[in-house]
Formats: sequence, structure tokens, C-alpha cells
Amino acid sequence: MELYDIAIGARVKHPTMGVGVVYDLDPRTVHIFFKEHGEQQVSRSFEGLVTIAPGVELGQEPLDLEAVRDCLREVLEEMQTPQRPVEMARRYEGGMLEIKPKDGSLKSKEIPIDDFFHKIVMIRDRFRVLEQKINAHERLSEQDKVELQQYITRCYGSLTTFNILFEDKEDHFIGQKGD
Repeated sequence: MELYDIAIGARVKHPTMGVGVVYDLDPRTVHIFFKEHGEQQVSRSFEGLVTIAPGVELGQEPLDLEAVRDCLREVLEEMQTPQRPVEMARRYEGGMLEIKPKDGSLKSKEIPIDDFFHKIVMIRDRFRVLEQKINAHERLSEQDKVELQQYITRCYGSLTTFNILFEDKEDHFIGQKGD
């Protein structure tokens, strides 16, 4: 089945990439933005693509595709924010983090642990957004994406020290697993 009746804005389902939104069309290709896989091109002759919801009929005014891409990226970034609050382990609530220099004559620094925890969570969330941006980047090769993803995984591994601050194990940093 040829996909000639599909329109920009249509929601489609791909058998392996899931649900996406059509953002551009040309005579042989449907350009789709998938949440998990970013911008992908699918041949109009591909039979596994199913239209879930129709697109919009475009009038005389052309659609600014860059604005659509920016909107989709913003929505995906918002979706990366935790769906539920990330809680700090109760035993540390209201506590202080003290940083002491080796030289005892120098003054130590105290930071509320709640502030420190908030910064750790922000780092984690920004890494997640970075992962999405890398995976959706149209100019990076698959090899480059894998290489950059490995660096991010190593960064997560470096941050596993701070897992003791999280109340729920599902919020923990997970680095590269051993072989």
C-alpha cells in the first residue's frame, strides 16, 4: 500500500519504532518524528506504517518545518521531566553536606543536602535531554550516536556514588554493566 493519502501532522504507528508524527513529505518518503528514535524517514511503499490519526489539511500558507521540529523537541524535553517527584532519602532530609579541606586551618564549607540533591537530579535530567538530542540529531552517524551515548553512560556510572541520596531505587543512576 502506497502512503499517498497521508498528511503532515498525521499520527502514525511503525512496527518497530512505535508512534510518531509526520513532519514532512516528499514524493517517495514520509518524514516522521518518533519519541524514542527521533527523526526518521520511511518509504511511502512501506506496508507496516499505519495511520492512527489524520493530519491537517494545509491551506495556502506553507508550514514552517523548523518551527514544527522546535515544538516537537520542546514537547519531548517537557516529557523528560520526572512524571513523579524524585524524593531524597528520608534519612538525609534537612541534613548538611560538609566539605573539609585537608589543611585543618582552612575553613570548611557546609551546603544544605537538599540543595546538593536538587543539583544532582538536575544533572541527571539534563543528561537525559542530552541523550534525546543526540539520538534525534540528523547529522550524527549511528556510530557517532553510539559513541556519545557510551560517554553519557560512563558519566552515569561516575554518579552512582550519589544513589544513596535517592529514596527510590528506580531513580538511581545506572552506569555500564559489567561483562
